[in-house]
Amino acid sequence: MKKLDETEIIKIFQKGLRKGKFESEDVEILEFNKIKIIAKTDTLVESTDIPSKMKLSDAARKSVVACVSDFASKGVKPKYGMISINLPKTISRVKINKIVSGFKKACKEFDISFLGGDTNEGKEIVFNVCLFGITDKIVTRKDSKKKDLIFVTGPFGYTSAGLNMLLEKKRGKEIFVKKAIKSVIKPKPRLEFGLKNKKYFSSSMDSSDGLSTTLNEMSKLSKNKFVINKIPALKDLQDFSKRYRLNLNNLIFNGGEEYEFVFTVPPNHRNIIVKNAKLLKIPIVEIGFVTAGKGVYLKNENRLIRLKDLGWKHLR
Repeated sequence: MKKLDETEIIKIFQKGLRKGKFESEDVEILEFNKIKIIAKTDTLVESTDIPSKMKLSDAARKSVVACVSDFASKGVKPKYGMISINLPKTISRVKINKIVSGFKKACKEFDISFLGGDTNEGKEIVFNVCLFGITDKIVTRKDSKKKDLIFVTGPFGYTSAGLNMLLEKKRGKEIFVKKAIKSVIKPKPRLEFGLKNKKYFSSSMDSSDGLSTTLNEMSKLSKNKFVINKIPALKDLQDFSKRYRLNLNNLIFNGGEEYEFVFTVPPNHRNIIVKNAKLLKIPIVEIGFVTAGKGVYLKNENRLIRLKDLGWKHLR
């Protein structure tokens, strides 16, 4: 019997529960009188998503960030939310207060009001967050056009390095270590950048499952080829990968949990995008272009090398 991974399980649920054709997006869209209500839910599980050195307050905040990042890539402001939590019956008041402080910090940081939720008992801590917002339109994953430029907010690879440090005790220069671990513990979604530049994007998608996954999904849905001619990584990451003989491309393209996003823009919008990024102090990298064809390719001198989808999938 074939083992089911996350993608196969999702397809089974879609086929069983969804009426009509399903279009994959970062968020769910409900339409009422030309107003689109946007919803997103995400789950953070103690045993798989919370490193041992991560504070519960940071974990609670990160469970909100996971949803905010999807809103950012769609150019939508989240306004309200609900939280369901699963807690072991031995949990202390101190830990509960830390969890509350993390959610409170996220509320203030992203201007979100939580309306309620549910509390349950189980063997480990689980946070399930659902956020809501309203908009007239979203930026889709599928509408890139030939000759569009491909950008990322970034850079990439620090979360992969940070997890290596937290789980396998790898180390590097002190400044790099702090930067990498902070990217895991306290990620910053690019909400303000997404809201300000929404009208210039032709397509966009959150990259938290890995850059290779995001690029392949956007390429497939737009029915275009994505050519990547610049790797979105800095020298300190390259030095780290050499020191521990790690595959640099694997750190950059397949790590996940960056909470950055990939977006495409027509060439005539390039200057305004770059200008707005500088004003908001958001690092962006132009990594390639869209052309006719299928798939995602890394350009190495005059060679094109296929970039496979090797990002994060649960149950793989």
